[in-house]
Amino acid sequence: MAPNSQNFVEEPVEETPLFTKEHLEFLNEGLAKLTPQEIVEWATITIPNLYQTTAFGLSGLVILDMISKVSLERAEKNGTQPQHLVPLVFLDTLYHFPETIDLAHRAAAHYNAPLKVYKPVGCSTAEDLERIHGQKLWEADEDIYDYLVKVEPAQRAYRENRVKAVITGRRRSQRGEREALKILEVENGTGLVKLNPLAHWDFQKVWTYIRANEVPYNPLIDQGYRSIGDWHSTKPVSNTSNNERAGRWEGQAKSECGLHKDYFQMRAAFLAARERRAGATLARQVTV
Repeated sequence: MAPNSQNFVEEPVEETPLFTKEHLEFLNEGLAKLTPQEIVEWATITIPNLYQTTAFGLSGLVILDMISKVSLERAEKNGTQPQHLVPLVFLDTLYHFPETIDLAHRAAAHYNAPLKVYKPVGCSTAEDLERIHGQKLWEADEDIYDYLVKVEPAQRAYRENRVKAVITGRRRSQRGEREALKILEVENGTGLVKLNPLAHWDFQKVWTYIRANEVPYNPLIDQGYRSIGDWHSTKPVSNTSNNERAGRWEGQAKSECGLHKDYFQMRAAFLAARERRAGATLARQVTV
């Protein structure tokens, strides 16, 4: 028996943005002149309730390392015990590669960073999700899948931890919907601030930083994976490919998982998809 459907759809709350449109434009002009680590440092003293949401891809790991350096420098300057300044939020979709799960805990321990893990409602394993919602939900209904494993857990994490802003590893060079990415954004409706310190970096800068600073990374990178998501929708890519996210959602007109799309649109798509499935189920029962 599926849990109460209300567990999956909290009534959205529209928050007052931390920054007005004019203030946001002014800040982006100034932030564009700073290095990524300077942007991170600025954020830690400017934005309240700041978290890093990450799936421990290369960009996220670079930012994690930068936050650690900023945290250590500040502790040394103040003569206090080091404390990682930005807690981590990891969305466990239940379909991550084992290497990703291992890296999440290994990296959090390496940097002594608080790690908060969120899974789909009422599920601890992929088998739990499939028992409630059916097999291969990512194929059966993409909108429901994205909402259940990414969008709802993220909103729950932000609500429970009173998150006002998140740092992401998104970059313009990842193409698709990210090509016009700003360093600082405010999400429509929710008012959530999103900071993208590496917005102007390309893959080579990220990889050079990883190697130069001995940052722990996913061993799948060495097997040809450059952008790593769920195992069922991620493949290695050719080293000659100009699109590092080409290995994600192969053959689909898709470049985002839903986490960085309009929340209210994703919620509406989920509700509509759920209604379609309920209608189809009822129709089958009537014809039996």
